[in-house]
Amino acid sequence: MIISFDTLSPAKVYFTMIQTLMPRPVAWVLSKNPNASYNLAPFSYFNAICSDPPLIMLSIGVKPDGGPKDSRLNIEENKDFVVHIAHREMAPIVTQTSATLPREVSELELAGLQTCEFPGSRLPRIADCRIAYACTLHELREIGKAPQALIIAEVKQVYIDDAVIEHDAQGRVLVMAEKVDPIGRLGGNEYTTFGEILKIPRPK
Repeated sequence: MIISFDTLSPAKVYFTMIQTLMPRPVAWVLSKNPNASYNLAPFSYFNAICSDPPLIMLSIGVKPDGGPKDSRLNIEENKDFVVHIAHREMAPIVTQTSATLPREVSELELAGLQTCEFPGSRLPRIADCRIAYACTLHELREIGKAPQALIIAEVKQVYIDDAVIEHDAQGRVLVMAEKVDPIGRLGGNEYTTFGEILKIPRPK
């Protein structure tokens, strides 16, 4: 089957994209609302794009009414935010925090999640997440017709749970993926979790 995108509506293009570009890492983004509560929302148009400086990318769409999403507004206004990598047991809560709510309502509080201090960050992190990135806005561009907000952020530091790391012979930190057990996004309502991990040496 060949699908020509120029024959599809934007909604059908999106539906096809998310079912074929898989798995996608999930950025679970904590940002600060104007009333000092915390917004929490997942985004799967997300990845690393540079190491020097360390940059990640989020692409954030619009609300059903066409207005900007709260995460975008909070990041634009405050610059700082925290990206978490959620694990298998948290998938139902991640989905719960994707609901469209008034900006002053905290998804974090509704989900009953606990936060803890994130040294070096002006924001806390979710206590139960095994990986978290303290980020600050580097650049924001609008792309597409909706438009999407392409957010490029610099990672200032990363938290890694000591229980999921080892050290190699050179003293480098090795993150054990099977212990992180992250979720990945598929199409529709589907997530993927870790199965077999393939270790294949690169050619010299």
